[in-house]
Amino acid sequence: MPFLERPGAPALHYVVDDHTDPWRHDVPWVVLQHGYARSHRFFQAWVPHLSRHYRVIRPDLRGFGDSPRLADPDREMTVEALLADVDAITRHVGDAGPVHYVGESLSGIMALLFAARHPGRFRSLTLLSSPLSFPEPTRRAFACGLPSWIEALQTLGSRGWAERVGAATRFPPDADPALVAWYAEESGKADVAAMIAIARFCETLDAAPVLDRVTLPVLGLYPDQGLVTGPHESRLRAGIPHIRIHHLPTPYHAIQVMMADACAQALLAFCRGTDAG
Repeated sequence: MPFLERPGAPALHYVVDDHTDPWRHDVPWVVLQHGYARSHRFFQAWVPHLSRHYRVIRPDLRGFGDSPRLADPDREMTVEALLADVDAITRHVGDAGPVHYVGESLSGIMALLFAARHPGRFRSLTLLSSPLSFPEPTRRAFACGLPSWIEALQTLGSRGWAERVGAATRFPPDADPALVAWYAEESGKADVAAMIAIARFCETLDAAPVLDRVTLPVLGLYPDQGLVTGPHESRLRAGIPHIRIHHLPTPYHAIQVMMADACAQALLAFCRGTDAG
């Protein structure tokens, strides 16, 4: 398995999918970055749509997926650390210039912060079910009836938490039971200590103040009237000069896996249109 090794920083596992013409060396990269408590596997169904036209890299966030677990998540899992990882991955594949970057949920927030600081590093940005922050109603849903999000994680563990939140915000009642079970099983592999470390800083995390500095082309792939993201869309439209929002016909959050083909096809059209224009 390939790892991005860095002195003084955790290694990052990644998967490359490349079915482009081998004689072309100027093909842009698409970075598919998963969100909270997930891994590169959640983008697997997107790959056939994208990898014939773009070189695709699917990194695992530090401490998640096949990236090594962190020795001290409270110290090593910070906003600045995650932004440094975005920087490292995009530099690692930067031979063909700026990348098309897809940030799912939490990683979309990080991508907005990064794009505001480094406007030339992304060719385009796609926000996939990404809120701007984690306000009190979201944190209450993530608390699963317990006093706090962190206490829910401590009590339920990563698998139990994924099952409870999946039923509340991720999937409709009639979702394929096999999909729901797979989602909980994969999320249940996440290190709960790393999840708790992220939950600690998510109380104050907010990308809204930087929106007017995100000047590149932006695609929003969002559930229609999303339970988690719906309240943020008006601020996205008002704040980002060049954004288009594409809705998927569900209010539930997990469009990445429920509607993978539609999401990947919309992303491919957006990237090709950006490159052509």
